[in-house]
Amino acid sequence: MRPDRLALTPDLANAPSASGGLDIFVRKLLSHSALGPDDQQALRLLPYTARRLDAGDYILREGEHADICPLLLSGFAYRHKFAADGGRQIVALKMPGDALDLQSLFLRVADHNLQTLTVADLAIVPIRALEELVRTRTTIARALLVDILIEASIGREWLLNIGRRNALSRLAHFLCELVYRLHVTMAEPPDRVDVPVTQEQLADLLGLTPVHINRTLRSLESAGGIVRQGRRLAIGDLDVLRGIASYSDIYLHRGQQTG
Repeated sequence: MRPDRLALTPDLANAPSASGGLDIFVRKLLSHSALGPDDQQALRLLPYTARRLDAGDYILREGEHADICPLLLSGFAYRHKFAADGGRQIVALKMPGDALDLQSLFLRVADHNLQTLTVADLAIVPIRALEELVRTRTTIARALLVDILIEASIGREWLLNIGRRNALSRLAHFLCELVYRLHVTMAEPPDRVDVPVTQEQLADLLGLTPVHINRTLRSLESAGGIVRQGRRLAIGDLDVLRGIASYSDIYLHRGQQTG
């Protein structure tokens, strides 16, 4: 059964849904913020409920009251909104290590839908537990604020991508971002990155039609930037993609920790 809404269930409390518990979340925060050993340990000891969801499960729906902050331990998720005519726009892609709803620390009603893209392992943290850390540990409060600001920076880049780049550079830019963001949190970055997004989802993400996406994928494949085997899509030559997109990762604000 696919849940309409995530809830805390005590039978799985603090059961690790992926090896390493909350280590991947701590690693994500360390990619942009300095955190001492005590703060890192406080984050690892956050109370949470482990959940594994199937692809397509809803985590949060627009208009719902949000009293949890899911942390993505494995798999992918995405935020999206619907237009009045039913058209969907994917507005954010969430990767392992990401907090899925930090805005609920300050805004308690969801203004978007949050859904799994693949099978995903989540740690469901009560908002009140994060609030306590923010209240008592200023360094953690700063790290979470920086994480929110970087998400806003990524959103601005996506807006530029959809509004001003052509289809080929638009898709190449998104694929470069996928690789760069995955390398932030993976203890051992993979040599080959599979792209977990269908052509229909790419269309909703990039503001293109599925037919246009298919043509663009063929162009990237011919250039060597991607490799396709049936319905599977993987990154081929990252340098090719970077060249097509004129890619710069400055908006990801990686490695800018301050003491």
